[in-house]
Amino acid sequence: MTSRDTTAFSDISKFKNEPDGSFKRAVSTFRSFIEKGGQFAPEKDRYHLYVSYGCPWATRTLIMRKLKGLEDIIPITVVSPRLGPNGWPFGNIDEFPGAEPDPLYNSSYIPDLYLRADPNHATRFTVPVLWDKKLNTIVNNESAEIVRMFNSAFNDILPADKAALDLYPEPNRAEIDQLNEWMYSDLNNGVYRAGFATSQDAYETAVTKVFAALDKIEGILQGKDYLVGGRLTESDIRLFVTIIRFDPAYVGHFKCNIRTIRGGYPAIHSWMRKLYWNIPAFKDSTFFDHIKAGYYGLATINPTGIIPVGPMPHILPL
Repeated sequence: MTSRDTTAFSDISKFKNEPDGSFKRAVSTFRSFIEKGGQFAPEKDRYHLYVSYGCPWATRTLIMRKLKGLEDIIPITVVSPRLGPNGWPFGNIDEFPGAEPDPLYNSSYIPDLYLRADPNHATRFTVPVLWDKKLNTIVNNESAEIVRMFNSAFNDILPADKAALDLYPEPNRAEIDQLNEWMYSDLNNGVYRAGFATSQDAYETAVTKVFAALDKIEGILQGKDYLVGGRLTESDIRLFVTIIRFDPAYVGHFKCNIRTIRGGYPAIHSWMRKLYWNIPAFKDSTFFDHIKAGYYGLATINPTGIIPVGPMPHILPL
């Protein structure tokens, strides 16, 4: 462990935007894979997943974990959604309902794990964190890759029905990859580009792309329950974590207020509610108190820390 000041990588108020005021997301740094015969083999209870219910990237991994029946194979720890200058705090530091202490090392903050894995770590401290208890290091902190691992890496030790579930099916991969690429740029990360922009032009550029992407997705989902191939895929997970946060957080906090989902996008709204109410992995991974406390607690954008009551209800029934 180190005593050096790492708040430049955990304190949002110290993050630097591009010269034009636009937000640029840091690239994930731990990019190993769990695979048979590799350094990180698929084993029960070898790995531990650290997440925030407030974070859409982390929630992707939770949804896939539950869909694939990995709950008994990969335990999780939930941090407080209230991201502070020292990073994501564990429940023993910030007693937010549902937040837990670190059962492995009694860490205070997520950066403690990064510095345990690499004392010289010098980029942002993010969740999710997929930790290897055998080698005491981080396997991967890129949600898209963790989702792919959870989809297939543990199939040999899963029941047949869970092993057979494939959310990245071979015949649809090209379409999934293409959809994921522009959806990430313009929508999943686009809402952050709007919310963290520090110039009017950067904000307007980003927010325009957000709603152009929503318009495009609305067209794709006309008369459909899923985005690709008439079946649930990882693209649905990647879109859901953004859409479920849109009206409760992004409309107000990130100024994405051209339209709401419930008022402006009937096909997306129907798709979202069907996933939430019909597939437990989606509902059980969604905690609106964590979502709203996480976003509206960011003092750089909302210095009073007041959390809006609405929308009421947070999600409408089917």
